[in-house]
Amino acid sequence: QVQLVESGGGLVQTGGSLRLSCAASGRTSSSYSIMAWFRQAPGQERVFVAATRWRVGNTYYADSVKGRFTISRDSAKNTVYLQMNSLKPEDTAVYYCAAGIPSDYVRERAYAYWGQGTQVTVSS
Repeated sequence: QVQLVESGGGLVQTGGSLRLSCAASGRTSSSYSIMAWFRQAPGQERVFVAATRWRVGNTYYADSVKGRFTISRDSAKNTVYLQMNSLKPEDTAVYYCAAGIPSDYVRERAYAYWGQGTQVTVSS
């Protein structure tokens, strides 16, 4: 089993920045090849935001966040980060960390492990 714990959410004004963290614990050595961030706005489905391949560091982004968000990882700390810059009100959502060995990294159901989520609110 792998446990994921997110932190770093909060309230920020439009144009501001936040950095989310997701720390993994448990059987981390071979339980996942990709770590990702998804988000869910009120009344909407959970959608893909960004992902990184744990061993080689390749990164992938949703079009809506390209150029503004950066996903990175610290292998020694088993932690993945999401640096969010130039935040917009439409970025308001609960952000979830996910880990797994997905055949399609944008598919929510392809991930085996999920964190509890952290709220990000961007005020206009």
